[in-house]
Amino acid sequence: MDLDVAHYNLSRGVGGEEREAEVKEIKSPAKEAYKKSLADNFHVEDGSESAKILAFKSKAPAPPSGMENSARGVYTNNSAGVKAKKTFRQVPQAPERILDAPELIDDYYLNLIDWGTSNQVAVALGCTVYMWNADTGAINQLCQTNPDDEEDYITSVNWGADGKHIAVGTNSAEVQIWDASQCKKVRTLRGHAARVGAISWNGSQLATGSRDNNIMIHDVRIREHCTSTLQVHSQEVCGLKWSPSGNQLASGGNDNLLHIFDATTIGNQQALHRLDAHQAAVKALAWCPFQSNLLASGGGTADRCIKFWNTNTGAMLNSIDTHSQVCALQWNTHERELLSSHGYSQNQLCLWKYPTMTKMAELTGHQARVLHMAQSPDGTTVVSAAADETLRFWKCFDNVSEKSKKVRDSSDSSVLRRFNFR
Repeated sequence: MDLDVAHYNLSRGVGGEEREAEVKEIKSPAKEAYKKSLADNFHVEDGSESAKILAFKSKAPAPPSGMENSARGVYTNNSAGVKAKKTFRQVPQAPERILDAPELIDDYYLNLIDWGTSNQVAVALGCTVYMWNADTGAINQLCQTNPDDEEDYITSVNWGADGKHIAVGTNSAEVQIWDASQCKKVRTLRGHAARVGAISWNGSQLATGSRDNNIMIHDVRIREHCTSTLQVHSQEVCGLKWSPSGNQLASGGNDNLLHIFDATTIGNQQALHRLDAHQAAVKALAWCPFQSNLLASGGGTADRCIKFWNTNTGAMLNSIDTHSQVCALQWNTHERELLSSHGYSQNQLCLWKYPTMTKMAELTGHQARVLHMAQSPDGTTVVSAAADETLRFWKCFDNVSEKSKKVRDSSDSSVLRRFNFR
């Protein structure tokens, strides 16, 4: 707003002459000429519709005929390059299949299910390990501890990368190596003083975590199999995962601590990083498939957070409060997504978009906390095991085209099938 013009308009209203006398304005020929010039240029003398100051009009005047806007091409070209906002893909809300799993132990600190590269799901039910073939649907019993001893039960299972050998931890502090193709025990590894609740393979190396607070590194090829014992936790070790490259090992314990070890210096029994940001037990661990130094960890009931770490520097990159116990984590190998399973009160699975951590979907159906998850070899399906003694198979990572989905669905007539392991 031009203050001179505003003052001029106000002074010419009702009683304008009296106001001019009151303010005792000193008039000069130059100022009078300036006012006349303003009145002529802005059409404020006659109050006509052509006035340019404080004039509100519904539409701008049309440009002269033949006028071309030199900037018009700029706006046209830019508008063509604007992309529509990407929407989240559709995630099936119902499980593809349900298996009954009687006697699945309701214990947060155990790891009772794994899906091998041979496309077989191994699950520990009480004192027995069963294998379910995802290709044929066949169910076989792999091994069994003493059924007469209630204290002798399976506490962890983990497939080797070859899809042939599987490690089984027991409550009697043993680690058994089995040849799954022949259902034959290859050897037994001893050394722990309490149950072995966490196991992770790295080639011929096997890391085992126990309630005796220790982590043992075994070389299954040699007679004296224990190559290192890591005494970094003060309570039970419940989470243990080698990175896909095999360069680092992550361990979580009931002491709320997360440790990162370097494979080249693990014999020194010193952790590369000691991370104490969680406020509850750290069981859920998942290495990122598209960034080798990115680790996701989940805390228990008193923590409820998913945290992301740069394992090279030990820096925490992000932390998300999920508002419920985090039991397990699985990365999507096809998209930048993370799946988490939870306990009280929703007992749900949550699919998150990384790195924004926007919640894409919630998968419900379990009636008790979802303790374990494992992913199929093709990376499209996740199986969840819950304290309600069921396994549910979710096609939550399937991102193929609609056409190929129809072909697949036409060859599989049943949408939901339910089986019992026994």
